[in-house]
Order: sequence, then C-alpha cells, then structure tokens
Amino acid sequence: MKIAYINPNSTAAMTEGIVAVAAAALPVARIIGITNIDAPSAIQGPEDGAAALPGVLRLVAEAEADGAGAIVIGCFDDTGLAEAQSITDLPVLGIGQSAYVMAGLMGRRFSVVTSLAVSIPVITENIAAGGYAPNCAGVYASHLPVLTIDEGSEPTRAHLAACLTEAAKTSGAVVLGCAGMAGLRADLARRTGVLLIDGVAASAHLAAAAAGYRRT
Repeated sequence: MKIAYINPNSTAAMTEGIVAVAAAALPVARIIGITNIDAPSAIQGPEDGAAALPGVLRLVAEAEADGAGAIVIGCFDDTGLAEAQSITDLPVLGIGQSAYVMAGLMGRRFSVVTSLAVSIPVITENIAAGGYAPNCAGVYASHLPVLTIDEGSEPTRAHLAACLTEAAKTSGAVVLGCAGMAGLRADLARRTGVLLIDGVAASAHLAAAAAGYRRT
C-alpha cells in the first residue's frame, strides 16, 4: 500500500520528518512525501493556507496518478482537505482530523497545543466543522513558530513540555497541534507523563484502514 503525504508548505525537511514518523508508525506501508514547493515555508494562519491551496490540489492529482492508495494532508490546519476530497475518489485525510478521530476512538477528551495564536481560529473552526467540538477542552498556542518547533531544540522541547502539561489539566489527552511536533512525541511524553496524540502517526493507521475499506 502506498500512502502519499502532501506537505502544504515548502520546507522539505518537514516533509522528511513527517514521512519518517508515518513510516515508523506503519512500516508495512510505503510512505512517500511530496513538498509543495510554491507555498510559504510554514503554514501559520489562513493567509498561508490560502497561498498553499493551489499547490496542494495539484499535488493531490499527482499523487493519485502515481498510484497512491490514500492521501494525507501533512499540516495540522488540514489545509485544503475538503477541496482535495472533492477532486479524487481516494481517501484523503488530514493530520488534524486524524488526531481528533483517534482521540474519540480512544475515548479521550482532548485539548490541542499548536504553534502560534494565529492558527487557533483555523483549528477551532475545523474542530467545530468536523463535529469534534463536544470532545475538545480547548485550543492553546505555544507561541512558537512552526519552523522553530520543527528544529526541536532543547529550549523548544522544554517550553512545549510546559505547555502540554498545562493543557493536560483540562483533558485526558493532548493533541500535538503542529506537524513539527510529531517527531518530538516520545520525548515530550517522557517529559510530561501525558497521553499525547500525534496526527501524523494516527493518520498513517487511519489512511491504511480507509484505503483497505475502499478496496472492499
């Protein structure tokens, strides 16, 4: 099975990190990553999302033509998810969507810790539109830019751990609200003792399930 992860931003290092996390979560699948080279270097707020959308839709068509069995939008804002689903018969998931679904499957009320405050309205709207709001205790900003999170320095990890610990006070699990946090999950879990839900790993399992169901 081939699962294509489309990174809506133009930072190839983030694509590589997303693919590594997804491949570790689902080693039986072939995980490929595609970078939206004509987009902003990070998706931080609705303007960046709008700028990335044309490239995302172009890459959806490319992934389908390349034989992908499922497609994942590798941005926590689920940039272009609905539009992508409208142009292909393949299962298309977002890592934000997948994290919310996984929290529900695990029976956990969740909170979200994301990057900058500008992303909160987008994420909140996605949660409401998907029907996940009753299960969400809140969406909080770490006030760290996406690329700073992705670099994962020691000060960044310590700061994120503090944010996650605080968010966990209102919920049974915390969703990592940035693709750059995916590779930090194990370390952050050790630091906090909190159940952390990573949408990249969750989406790998859910995409495989959706693709398998589609084949039947």
